[in-house]
Amino acid sequence: MSPVRITRILFEHHPDGFGIGHAKPRLSWRFSSEGADFKDWSQESYEIKIGASKDDIGQIYSIQSYSSVLVPWPGPPLCSRQSAWVQIRAHGTATDANDGQRHAASTEWSDTTSVEVALLIATDWTAKMISSQLPVAGNEPLRPLLFRRPFTLPKEMTSIHKARLYISAHGLYRAHINGCRVGNEEMAPGWTSYNHRLHYQVYDVTSTLRSVEPNVFGVEVAEGWFAGRLAWENKRYHYGDRLGFVAQLEIYGEDGQVLKVVSDQDWKSCHSATTRSEIYDGEEYDFRLEQAGWTDDPAFDAASWCGTVQVPFQCATLVAPDSPPVREIETVAPVKIWKSEGGNTLIDFGQNLTGKLQVQLPSSTNQPLEGHTISFKHAEVLELGELCTRPLRSAKPVDSVTLSATQPATWSPKFTFHGFRYAQVDGWPTQLGLPTSNDIKAVVMHSDMTRTGWFSCSDPLVNQLHENAIWSMKGNFLSVPTDCPQRDERLGWTGDIQLFTPSASFLYGISGFMGNWLADLSAEQLEDRRKGVPGVVIPDVLSIPPNPPDPQCAWHDVTVLTPWDSYISSGDRELLRAQYASMKAWVDQGLPRGANGLWDQNVWQYGDWLDPTAPPEEPGKAATDSLLVADAYLVRVLETITKVSAILGESEDLLRYTADAAKVRAAFQHEYVTPAGLLASDTQTAHALALVFGLFNTPNQMASSADRLAHLVHSARYRIATGFVGTPLITHALSDSGNHQLAYRMLLEKSCPSWLYPITMGATTIWERWDSMLPDGSINPGTMTSFNHYALGSVVNWLHKNVAGLSPLEPGWQKIRVRPVPGGTITNAEATYDSPYGRIECSWKVSEKDGTFHLTLSIPPNSQAVVILPSEWKKAGPGEEKGIEVGSGKHCFSCCFKQDEWPPRAKLRRSTFRLDTGSA
Repeated sequence: MSPVRITRILFEHHPDGFGIGHAKPRLSWRFSSEGADFKDWSQESYEIKIGASKDDIGQIYSIQSYSSVLVPWPGPPLCSRQSAWVQIRAHGTATDANDGQRHAASTEWSDTTSVEVALLIATDWTAKMISSQLPVAGNEPLRPLLFRRPFTLPKEMTSIHKARLYISAHGLYRAHINGCRVGNEEMAPGWTSYNHRLHYQVYDVTSTLRSVEPNVFGVEVAEGWFAGRLAWENKRYHYGDRLGFVAQLEIYGEDGQVLKVVSDQDWKSCHSATTRSEIYDGEEYDFRLEQAGWTDDPAFDAASWCGTVQVPFQCATLVAPDSPPVREIETVAPVKIWKSEGGNTLIDFGQNLTGKLQVQLPSSTNQPLEGHTISFKHAEVLELGELCTRPLRSAKPVDSVTLSATQPATWSPKFTFHGFRYAQVDGWPTQLGLPTSNDIKAVVMHSDMTRTGWFSCSDPLVNQLHENAIWSMKGNFLSVPTDCPQRDERLGWTGDIQLFTPSASFLYGISGFMGNWLADLSAEQLEDRRKGVPGVVIPDVLSIPPNPPDPQCAWHDVTVLTPWDSYISSGDRELLRAQYASMKAWVDQGLPRGANGLWDQNVWQYGDWLDPTAPPEEPGKAATDSLLVADAYLVRVLETITKVSAILGESEDLLRYTADAAKVRAAFQHEYVTPAGLLASDTQTAHALALVFGLFNTPNQMASSADRLAHLVHSARYRIATGFVGTPLITHALSDSGNHQLAYRMLLEKSCPSWLYPITMGATTIWERWDSMLPDGSINPGTMTSFNHYALGSVVNWLHKNVAGLSPLEPGWQKIRVRPVPGGTITNAEATYDSPYGRIECSWKVSEKDGTFHLTLSIPPNSQAVVILPSEWKKAGPGEEKGIEVGSGKHCFSCCFKQDEWPPRAKLRRSTFRLDTGSA
């Protein structure tokens, strides 16, 4: 048996390859190693076998290449609707542990993996976007609609070979065929920039069809993001005021017959039993209004239903996304159900989450409950023993259900979601007592991304911090990367995701998710009226002119920095090329510059948003000069786009951006840095930016800044003094300048503001503010007080890279840097990462007996690692560390280790400077 096998084949960044929107999908495969006798396996060539059907023996393509990630499709382009199967075999060499020699070692052929293409061109669609003839009330929530059409298969189609449904909506949809719900996606088709790109889904519906009797096709549509109110401006109908859908059902007989059932004016429509469904304000359902049989009974009487009308697509392109759909991922049972002092029935699920409730409805068999309404109010926290809804602002997340004599056993909202840990139940029948944990559960919803990264260490509070960041990411990666999931916002804020992408890329496979969101950013930004400036939220639903009125550093810098961070994680150069026009538009047109090349000083900036010293109602009033923040980011952006230009072979741009970056770096030095290395803005954030972004010219300047940062941290008694911008960088700046013990001291601080303070207050997600809940248990009085915001959780990137010791040495993780930095009171740590090449496992511990450091490492085939042990980095200067190069397989290392002084004390003399410029 081969010591190496191929475990998974992927197509582009698509979740499974079914309904893919690419004619020539790039291929990736992951490896696992099963043989202990062989190490250092590396690929030298591969074979790809592609067949059109299970009876096809397939065509083999042989390629000499070490690449196994995003390799080109070797065969002819696939056409719309076409399917194929793929097998891959890799050939390489490995070192035999017995004789120490390199020997040829090939994998077996992989398991067969199928791919099926969606509809690639506009003319593939014959279906129309249709809406109901029912009138629309002005500036009111749109009541969800039902659409229905019966159809019969042709007599000559005696058996069905396959059936595919292609469907999207202006709004949110659920489809049914013969009473069977189609798929398990939630909030479909998802939120995109509807005027530019509209997602559609592809479903295999073969098993739902009846070949003999008539079939029934039904679709329910609610307003969702398309027409519902969005943001705090209380505006509706951002994209349109007519709910509708487009559907194309294609049925193929065994003998080649084809039947298409499409959305057109032959459909009937009616109001739904869902009487109201809003994202911010919840959903109301009345079981008395249900029309039994509308999705499955061919004899259903639709005489009272009205007709349909065709509505325009606007300018949108129908897109089959690589982004994973939103799904119900797991259920969470209550940990406590009780009556409050105010007489309210409250439920604690023990976890702040994003999703909805699933309710076991009371039976009407023995009780006269028809017409009885039960409602469920949601909130993240309690205050004075009751639900605290003030932080929700104008959002009213209340779901209600009105019972009937013929209702089903369970009910859950269909077209909304909430951010909550607690629920208040009103109207639960008193004769039944309190609801039980069997009656009500929480359903967790988010985009169904694949988990890729794990971390743990010896400190349970740090583990909880990491877990909180995961829950905040899950709660805010729902179709788009939102800021929060609970109040009247839930928008794709550019600054938040720009800061968190390095952390998110380790925790989950987000390449398809982020590629989709970045495509919307480009589509909106490149409109003529925007002059290179994207929205601060994507999709942009804020006022035009935009809110805020000025371009923003860090937020709008997402156009350059986030594609770069995604490239570092995935190694996908095509993502850089897809976003290159967007990058250039921001740098060349959107970014306002002064005569010295730096930011126009008259532009108001968010800056180090939510600095802990900022007053509750002035979140932008930070200690760090906002212009210094903007200009530090400007250097970073210019140096990043320079690297992108080099990778893409854009030689003219490379020369231009190289010169511009050098000019701006010099201007930054002149404007903000003294010859001794002090900064015009003497704060934790300013020094962290300058150190991590490498903005100093001399080692002495860098050493002075590192010492000054250490002094500021000691002076703050190890509490956080950074906002959104400084927080992702502060621990990197300390660790990489030799103050790793000080970084640990900040990490382990429990007083407010700190990373662990919320955990001491019972937090299960990352808070928007360091003091969203005050020490006395009261809630911060500011109007921006979310308890589920991932931005300040970006410290987990430092946990992965510095504590556990894992980071990519080259984009895409084929070469791995292993450099754990033990410190503080943490005696062991481990991380696992499912890289594009396979699983990486790294764990270390410090022996209690003699202080010896032990490291265990597993590297996947076709990958290499450079291991830098503590004994090396403690004695070497920057660039002088002697790493140990290893290939795939399991490896064990030990070295003597003496921890630096703990707890760290302030130093009276300048520390030795050792900045690692590859930090964040």
